[in-house]
Amino acid sequence: MINDVFMPALSSTMTEGKIVSWQKSPGDWVEKGETVVVVESDKADMDVESFSSGYLATIVVAAGDVAPVGSTIALLAETEAEIEQAKQQGGTTAEKETTAANGSSSATAVPTAPASIATEVQDNSSRRNGRVIASPRAKKLAKDLKVDLSTLKGSGPHGRIVAEDVEQAAGQTSSSVAAPANIPTPIIPTQPSIPAPPPIPSAPPGTVTPGQVVPMNTLQNAVVRNMMVSLSVPTFHVGYTITTDNLDGFYKQIKSKGVTMTTILAKAVAMTLQQHPLLNAAYVEQGIQHPSGINISVAVAMPDGGLITPVLQNADKMDIYSLSRTWKGLVDRARAKQLQPDEYSTGTFTLSNLGMFGVNTFDAILPPGQGSILAIGASKPQVVATADGTIGVKRQMQVNITCDHRIIYGADAAAFLQDLAKLIETNPQSLTM
Repeated sequence: MINDVFMPALSSTMTEGKIVSWQKSPGDWVEKGETVVVVESDKADMDVESFSSGYLATIVVAAGDVAPVGSTIALLAETEAEIEQAKQQGGTTAEKETTAANGSSSATAVPTAPASIATEVQDNSSRRNGRVIASPRAKKLAKDLKVDLSTLKGSGPHGRIVAEDVEQAAGQTSSSVAAPANIPTPIIPTQPSIPAPPPIPSAPPGTVTPGQVVPMNTLQNAVVRNMMVSLSVPTFHVGYTITTDNLDGFYKQIKSKGVTMTTILAKAVAMTLQQHPLLNAAYVEQGIQHPSGINISVAVAMPDGGLITPVLQNADKMDIYSLSRTWKGLVDRARAKQLQPDEYSTGTFTLSNLGMFGVNTFDAILPPGQGSILAIGASKPQVVATADGTIGVKRQMQVNITCDHRIIYGADAAAFLQDLAKLIETNPQSLTM
């Protein structure tokens, strides 16, 4: 019997995927539940597991090529005798899918309900027919830490065991690990008063020829789609000047414990959102949707183009040290394109910063599904009039918030910024409590 391997739907918005690499070669035996291919979704590279055992007879879609969700990307043969038949069938399938994507179904054509089959392909429950299902990183970590995967319950997509489950079982959760001495700064860090290295170019110098049209990668195309959706939302902008002298002093006190400015600002925003839940809400057709948690997304530029927004979930409930360790892990996985969908798609409020480039002020575009995004400019010394009427020098930064005017009004945004400034200017130490 010959079985199809389909392009899975790895996210709700995914319509096609790019084959990053095949983990098996034609003729190799593939076990049910074994990773057979790595697919690039909108924002990450994901392992795709086979839902049946057999020989990888032929690859229909080669590494580097793109295929629609639900289309056949390879064929598995149950016996060696069927390999040649599968090769012939694979050529026919590839031709049909190239010339007639909406053609009639046959025994080997794309099924009429590809989404359900794609879900079956990527079914990563931690127990499947008695076999433990875990990500490659989790398997390696379990081996290093001597953790029995069969005793764990997965928290990843479809119950899959991920690295965090192994770390927790080994007693290395973020709450029990000592704060690291040095956490790398993300590509777009929210560190307005700390010098940062120059930005990483999206492509190596000399790789683009004048007049050349360079195709966008999957992540860049996802950004394009999101921005087009944002055009339909009526937004407005409110700016506010925040004095950062106390914030800078607080950061100098705790940065040796592994705390980054990114997480300080994320924590400050999350704490302020507790007082202004409307700024954490989003518009839906039924009305105003208030999420169950405060999840702060932070925009991070990717070296090969595009950007991604790792999410600090329940940022208001985490202590500043755990939040910094969580952020480090998110940035590392983002750079390696290993973020799980819930790690970049569950944000309820976004931070974006160009202050590291010396930008004084800018307006950020509202992400789909959120009500607000805060743009953070550079912190610079400014000559200001003090309360006693004299002239002094203070460090200040400009923040601009973009809001969905369907649910948030100017007074709401202004009140939020006023309370955020009060927290940063007068009592940043409270962020460690």
